[in-house]
Amino acid sequence: MPDRTPPLFPTGSGQMDLGLADTRPKRVTLSPGATLLRGFALEDAEALWRALTPILRAAPLRHMLTPGGRQMSVAMTSCGTWGWVTDQAGYRYTHTDPTTQALWPPMPDLLFHLASRSAAAAGFEGFQPNACLINRYEAGTRMTAHQDKDEGDITQPIVSVSLGLPILFLWGGLQRTTRPHPILLEHGDVLVWGGKARLHYHGVKPLEQGVHPLTGPTRFNLTFRFVAPAGR
Repeated sequence: MPDRTPPLFPTGSGQMDLGLADTRPKRVTLSPGATLLRGFALEDAEALWRALTPILRAAPLRHMLTPGGRQMSVAMTSCGTWGWVTDQAGYRYTHTDPTTQALWPPMPDLLFHLASRSAAAAGFEGFQPNACLINRYEAGTRMTAHQDKDEGDITQPIVSVSLGLPILFLWGGLQRTTRPHPILLEHGDVLVWGGKARLHYHGVKPLEQGVHPLTGPTRFNLTFRFVAPAGR
């Protein structure tokens, strides 16, 4: 049976009507500890896009395999001290890119400061991310419901920045069986979750076809985390 749950804060087709003023609130609490900051990264969007070019050249996007051997539809890479990888050995963070055997590219200051400012705006002061996961979504790409719990320190929030085409984000609860709420994420939106919301399940519905002036037929998602050293 199809899911007919209307998205929270819908905007029709997912594209803003440029002839009308956007009267939606800029700050929305999804649940205790989870905040949507609409348009928070818009001013930095073009600079963020340019900053990705050398990162993707040094650590190309790739479709990783899950521990069960299935290829992920989203193409991924990382920058920062740590990068996230998955293969038949499991989900984990590494200092080096298994594709190139080199250290992950350093996180540009622009990305670091945007993540820190976003976290502070959502009530999480002092966030200093040391990992940024870069995801590229193409038409039909999705992300199934999951928790972010490989970081070794769940006291730190997750900061997620959207660039490009809009997508329906699925915000669930602490149990996988909790019915998720669809939330429209658009270019420049930032979603921050931590505290009581840190281990909520979340995912995205398949990306619909479209063309964005900055990213073309794709959506990029930058997710910032703090990864604790092993043994901490």
